[in-house]
Amino acid sequence: MQFYLADDPYFGIAMVVMLVVILGIFIAIGKWYPGSGADVLDWKPTRSYEDEVRLELEDVDQMLEAQNERRRKSGRPEISEDGIRAEVEAEERWRAERAAEFREGEDDA
Repeated sequence: MQFYLADDPYFGIAMVVMLVVILGIFIAIGKWYPGSGADVLDWKPTRSYEDEVRLELEDVDQMLEAQNERRRKSGRPEISEDGIRAEVEAEERWRAERAAEFREGEDDA
């Protein structure tokens, strides 16, 4: 007579209990471990947040200048950050209006 673990009625219950215990252990480690993963790895950011913001703003300026250079070569008017912000705001307003129209159409149906 062969005996299979899957035939044991308590096998499934034991597997679920073990899974819950393992999951509970991981949750407990995550909740009560002192420190963070960055502390364990001794990770420190290479740059400060101020440097990151400054570099991001420089990137925006460089991208605008590169686009304006191409626009000048093709005879189109230059763009500014304020112009792009205005375009984005207009696009967001248009999307919000379209979403409102769509929701109204769904409510009517």
